[in-house]
Amino acid sequence: MSMSELVERLEAAGIPIDDLTKSAMIDIDPGHFTDHDLEGFWHDRPIPFLFTGFGATRTISAPHMIATLLHHLEINKGQDIMLIGSKGGYLAAIIDRMVGEEGTVTILEPHEEVRLHTEDRLASHLCSGTIRVLRPNDIGEIEHLSGGFERVLITGSVREIPSSIEELVIDGGFVLGPFGGPVHQRLLKREKQGGDWFDTDLGGVVFGPMDVGESETSPLDPISLANHIEDAFDLVGGMIEIEESTCARVRNLILALREMPPDLPYIDEESSEEEVMEHPVVDLLMSEIEWLGPLWPLFSEFLSIDLASPGSPEETSDFAGGHEDLIP
Repeated sequence: MSMSELVERLEAAGIPIDDLTKSAMIDIDPGHFTDHDLEGFWHDRPIPFLFTGFGATRTISAPHMIATLLHHLEINKGQDIMLIGSKGGYLAAIIDRMVGEEGTVTILEPHEEVRLHTEDRLASHLCSGTIRVLRPNDIGEIEHLSGGFERVLITGSVREIPSSIEELVIDGGFVLGPFGGPVHQRLLKREKQGGDWFDTDLGGVVFGPMDVGESETSPLDPISLANHIEDAFDLVGGMIEIEESTCARVRNLILALREMPPDLPYIDEESSEEEVMEHPVVDLLMSEIEWLGPLWPLFSEFLSIDLASPGSPEETSDFAGGHEDLIP
């Protein structure tokens, strides 16, 4: 399978790909940015580029999603582009080809393992222009290096644009990304005009959350868990009728999670079963298990996600324009 063939299938499925995007996608080898099997990629699926020590899977987006994001970024030669979340360096390498030697690509990557992987892979990549890989704490350095960005791409779901990022977007520039909760979002183009922001809704998407902090979020992080429960409950509650008493219990659980102190014990893959079971978040969930337990299968049924793969040779070209991608 070649990238040229994959791009042809994407075009046949109705994915818009201009000549600049096509040339860059064909030129950059995704295998340079991951050591994992590319079979899923050739079938238009996300593929992992890194399994972190914390147990998280980091992925390169499905080709149709990459092409879709590049289309909506409206990239021209010589532009200064920022990526929040590196995607292993692959997306940055494509954009680097598109902006050329007078353009720049600045990656803001919160997680150290991902950042080191990205730096390693880009070090042996022949750049057309300039690619920087920075941490969120390097915002001051970004302001010094750049006069602002014409495009900012957020590669994971967020609820709002961080104020520190808003200030880096030049007038007339825009931010592109998935906005919403952890379960479902809208792909929005947020354009900056003067002191105001104007949204263009580009469709429904499913991205993993983007944490712009400096550290990996614990799987028992109460705020993250509260957001997931709230988003799932809103989705399920809009489809079926749920007793008011259950609704009240869910709201109280979400509130209790959000009111938990920020200095809870940190849980990772090295934590013992005893440490996990004694964690305050687990203790809270277990105290609500009588009514919460029967609700989980219902959530799971409604939250199951079928990934669109319009570029896969096994699927028919009935792509309706939605964009699904699981991107931790």
